[in-house]
Amino acid sequence: MKFFSSLYARAMKWARHPKAPWYLGALSFAESSFFPVPPDVMLAPMSLARPEKAWWFALITTLASVAGGIAGYFIGLWAFDFIEPLLHEFGYYEKYLQVRGWFDDWGFWAIFVAGFSPIPYKIFTITAGVISMSFLPFVLASLVGRGGRFSLVAALMAWGGKPMEDRLHKYMDAIGWTTVVIVVLAVVVVQLR
Repeated sequence: MKFFSSLYARAMKWARHPKAPWYLGALSFAESSFFPVPPDVMLAPMSLARPEKAWWFALITTLASVAGGIAGYFIGLWAFDFIEPLLHEFGYYEKYLQVRGWFDDWGFWAIFVAGFSPIPYKIFTITAGVISMSFLPFVLASLVGRGGRFSLVAALMAWGGKPMEDRLHKYMDAIGWTTVVIVVLAVVVVQLR
């Protein structure tokens, strides 16, 4: 079944769209403060489709992500009572408590590590606001952490270029269905425990 390869082909077409950098910036901003989809899902195919612009895409992603992180910071600072029920509703509250503990232990370094963490970045930005972390260290750590992550993604995709794009397209259905099977098995194992 060619489900994933057709999605991949569509994503690569969107990655070449003239307005793709604007969409990338909007997604990066939104993900850092409230949206659940990470910008890597656009950054990677855009960098793969246009390797000569990969560093530019990484910069757009970084700056928009940090701007969104600043919005998340102020959400945490000024509106935590409003969003706390949403953290419970969407299953992020335990992660919020975990991140808050990391801030207690590591402070500045928690934001730096957040750039590479599988925990959604918005949890870190909102928590930084809740605890009133010093603003300038928050912004600097965000720039370095997020910039490092997005530069790495862009560089890997640009390095792979057209040959990687062709290989991914060729094996995308096998990769996609294997991932689905792994996720289903993981859910079953977790449910059985």
